[in-house]
Amino acid sequence: METKLTHLALHIIGNKAAEEGVHLAKSNVSLSEELRNTMSNFFLNAFNIGEFFHLYHDSGLEYNVVHGVASKIFEDPSCLYEESKKLARHLYEQSTHPKIKAGEFYVAYFTDCMMSGMQVDAVGIFKTENKDTYLKVGGGGGRFSLESEQGINVKKLDKGCLIFNRDVDEGYVVSIVDNTNKGMEALYWTDDFLHVRQRKDEYANTQNVMAMAKNFVTQELPKEFEVSKADQIDLLNKSLQFFKEKESFDFDEFANEVIEQPEVIESFQNFKRNYEEENGLSIDDNFMISNNAFKKQQRAYKRVIRLDNKIQIIIDGNRDHIEQGEDDRGKYYKVYYSEEE
Repeated sequence: METKLTHLALHIIGNKAAEEGVHLAKSNVSLSEELRNTMSNFFLNAFNIGEFFHLYHDSGLEYNVVHGVASKIFEDPSCLYEESKKLARHLYEQSTHPKIKAGEFYVAYFTDCMMSGMQVDAVGIFKTENKDTYLKVGGGGGRFSLESEQGINVKKLDKGCLIFNRDVDEGYVVSIVDNTNKGMEALYWTDDFLHVRQRKDEYANTQNVMAMAKNFVTQELPKEFEVSKADQIDLLNKSLQFFKEKESFDFDEFANEVIEQPEVIESFQNFKRNYEEENGLSIDDNFMISNNAFKKQQRAYKRVIRLDNKIQIIIDGNRDHIEQGEDDRGKYYKVYYSEEE
């Protein structure tokens, strides 16, 4: 069965700090088959399903507005319009940062969505804020006219989330898109409105342990041991190779194969405990590696030695081919190679 958009509500949300207000529609959007397909593609194609979250609240899940609304919609999809108004007002209350733009707010219901190999229904919540300029050509018989119009680009969703009808007691399974705000104002969508935290799964474990290992090599290791930049990059390369070749992660296996030296392994174990405490995380010692998380996280592994101005050495292979030293002319790196391309 194919995913189908069955219900859609649309409202306009302004910036509360600017007192722009909430403009509520009087009913659901009437969907023709063509519009249904267009809006489904617009909403769903923006998601790269891989990283998931849960809705939550510090005082208890029953205090999370989005969770309560989603639960009612899953029980009875025909109430989507009435419940969407609660979400619209809730989002408006969080839209207080001066950089938050007014925009169109959508609440949708999808049937038969595929999520990790399972077919489940989903509630979609979306917001469009930015407009593109489009040209409209008119006329005929050798006389043509041009008009410009402001509209929404259906290939660029600004903000969205999909709430899958799964793991209700844990806060459902949620996927998020935010392609606009990157500063503090971005928190109003994920933290203030949705109120989510990362779901504990293979993706989260892979992402978190790779970030922890990178931080240990680049930040903690130079504090405790005498280590060159080339040696640090060599450890980053070994870490990436480990995650690329293995199907599962084992902490002791990683420590013995990548870090190797007993005193450095002990330091790494201590760093893991502190990293989990400081970041409010719990990283499993054994888990299956997520290839999606690996591909995303490897981009954060910068394996470049920067020397003086505009001199860079990229080490993406064998550390033994790099030799560091110092003579009467100054510090140097010596590079051995077999072929020049």
